[in-house]
Amino acid sequence: MTKALYHSSAVLGKPLTVWDLAALLLVLTALFALGWGATEMATPYSLGDPIHITLSPLELPAYAIRTITRMLIAMVCSLLFTFVFATWAAKSREAERIIIPFIDIMQSVPVLGVLSIIVVGCIKLFPGSLLGPELAAIIAIFTAQVWNMALSFYQSLKTVPNELHELGDMLHLSPMQRFWRVEVPFAFPSLIWNIMISMSASWFFVVASEAISVNNQNISLPGIGSYIALAIDEANVLACVYAILAMLFVILIYDQLLFRPMISWSARFRAEEDDTESQSWFLNILQRARIIRKLAAVTRRFFLNLIPLFSRFSMPALSINQKFSAKYSHTAIMLWRTFYYGFLAYWAIYAARYVMESLNYAEVAHVLWLASITFIKVLILILLCSVIWVPIGVKIGLSPRARKWAQPACQFLAAFPANLFFPLFVIAILKFHLSVNVFTSPLMILGTQWYILFNVIAGARQIPHELLLACDNFGVTSWLRWKKFLLPAIFPYYVTGALTAAGGCWNASIIADIVQWGDVKLTAVGLGGYIAEYTATGDFPRIALGIGVMCLFVNLLTHFVWAPLYKMAGTRFKLDDVND
Repeated sequence: MTKALYHSSAVLGKPLTVWDLAALLLVLTALFALGWGATEMATPYSLGDPIHITLSPLELPAYAIRTITRMLIAMVCSLLFTFVFATWAAKSREAERIIIPFIDIMQSVPVLGVLSIIVVGCIKLFPGSLLGPELAAIIAIFTAQVWNMALSFYQSLKTVPNELHELGDMLHLSPMQRFWRVEVPFAFPSLIWNIMISMSASWFFVVASEAISVNNQNISLPGIGSYIALAIDEANVLACVYAILAMLFVILIYDQLLFRPMISWSARFRAEEDDTESQSWFLNILQRARIIRKLAAVTRRFFLNLIPLFSRFSMPALSINQKFSAKYSHTAIMLWRTFYYGFLAYWAIYAARYVMESLNYAEVAHVLWLASITFIKVLILILLCSVIWVPIGVKIGLSPRARKWAQPACQFLAAFPANLFFPLFVIAILKFHLSVNVFTSPLMILGTQWYILFNVIAGARQIPHELLLACDNFGVTSWLRWKKFLLPAIFPYYVTGALTAAGGCWNASIIADIVQWGDVKLTAVGLGGYIAEYTATGDFPRIALGIGVMCLFVNLLTHFVWAPLYKMAGTRFKLDDVND
């Protein structure tokens, strides 16, 4: 390590090239902007103090930096959660039985429900500072990003081809080396696409996380989300246009500086080279900059040296765990299950008593009926989006030329907040006397349908080119090609996308069931409108009832639909089975 640092310092003493200057300028500018955004989070604030938000377009650059800072912090936390808990679920059946249902339930908990629970505690945690509301907003954005990323990484680890496992055995890799050198490279291309969709889809909830309205308290954090909320409240069309332009510019920035370099770099982990894959000018600058190359080499060497160190500690622990499992596994599993289900039962009884002290059975029956209406909407929307986006996603994933223009287009469409469609829906519903319950339903899927598209694209990109050529040589075309080859190949990825889209659809119903433009407010029948209404007034028994019923429905859906599909995806439709 000392030698590497010596060589790095020697390089720093040489004259900087144009590529070094360009890389340093771009990197330092990005770091300065993010540092300024992080510094602004710690400004003094007391609950009840007004935070002035203006619709002046001159303030949009500062608002954009504040929003992107929150989203990037949430994304880093989501990655940490993904690598820890998704890996744990993929490696341990007992952990899988707990973590995956937990993720399925948590992705159905609405952002407003999360905010109503955590905002008071966050404010008390940082009294007299804006860090409290900022932390609440980051946690809300985190919940909008993390579940899709975790499920994607878990699905990839569960479907690693047998050939790669055999390669790890031949090279005598330790569990830690196998993870970082075999499994992570296989899962990385799919993870990048899911990071993109998670980042883009979290824009859908930025309005709710930055314009916090809980228990009759309104807290508007400076950002594009609060700018959009104010523009909708004041029915300011020009401000909405400014917000759209600002979002387009921001999306292009992090597409060029973050996602496109990551996709271009991840091509090295694919089974075959693809010279037609889109290139990244920013990645080219970083690769040509001598100082960046040396810093990257030092960092890489540092982490490579850590792998044997972790492996040395992990092997005794693994051995002890195997001996323990052989002797006490049944008892340990029974104790863990007893504790886990006892804990759930205790909180279920406590929540039921808390709710029933203020409500009656008629209210519970009414909420169950509202949840049934929302369930029917979610089911219909997922089926329609699957019919539309699965063929399109496969076509895009198999065509590098199509991906060049589809990637930024899909990112922008996925990031486009459905709130900005509210004026169009309100005007159309009032002018043509349309049903609010039917014609506000598409708003539920606008921000979540992209989970299906992006996961199908990621799955199609993983299909080896040799298999496509083999299908062409054998004349496998039309429906037979889809039934016997394409659909089985992308099925595990589709299940991940559809599961996440369904959970996000339940979440999005909180926003979609109540549409507002200026003084006009329309409410659709559904569980989302019920939760949104009582969250705004701070009626916590009804909030708990609404969230509990939503979690119940999602848990039943997971148990009877998604769990069997995941099991099928992990056994019948692995990539090596397709190869056979």
